[in-house]
Amino acid sequence: MDKLPLAFYQRSALEVAPQLLGKILVTETGEGKTSGKIVEVEAYTGINDPASHTYKGKRTPRTEIIYQEGGRVYVYSIYGIHICFNVVVNKKDIPECVFIRALQPGEGIEIMQKRRKTDSLKGLTSGPARLTQALGIEMGFYGESLAGDRIYIVEGNSIPVEKVGRSARVNIDYAGEAKAWLYRYYILGNPFLSAAPRSGSRSSSYHNY
Repeated sequence: MDKLPLAFYQRSALEVAPQLLGKILVTETGEGKTSGKIVEVEAYTGINDPASHTYKGKRTPRTEIIYQEGGRVYVYSIYGIHICFNVVVNKKDIPECVFIRALQPGEGIEIMQKRRKTDSLKGLTSGPARLTQALGIEMGFYGESLAGDRIYIVEGNSIPVEKVGRSARVNIDYAGEAKAWLYRYYILGNPFLSAAPRSGSRSSSYHNY
């Protein structure tokens, strides 16, 4: 399957996020090829979004990559232990990204199980830190192009709007009114979600909140 063109990412987070559902995230390292279908994401809309790392135009060495053109990797570490993977989106100097929360395992399951030290399939990639560990995504991926050969996203299944659930984002209680915005998108009924749906609803309009 063909890699998504960089133009796909160079749109707003609220456009790109739901359209990433069903796409396939792939990594190719010395250990082999691993992949998973994207089943849960969150949109972070930049300077006007209190939950975003770039809220109010915050610009640091860590967030600098989010200010670049869409189609690059933004990874960061939590407590120096867990790695979180984001897709940089939109145009240069419009710092938005899409956080990948869960995958449905695809190729390289044995490699992923070895990395995660588990025989479980359901819990293999059903969470941000789990999926990065399973796919071998480390801090060295920071800034990498999704048009490259080590990490990329390809077409998968097109998910009909009626199969897409929406809810508030997870673990952003610090974000004031933004904690209620319905910026989390997921495939309804998928068993690999990171958490149970929260106030989710089927919607024919992705952009209302």
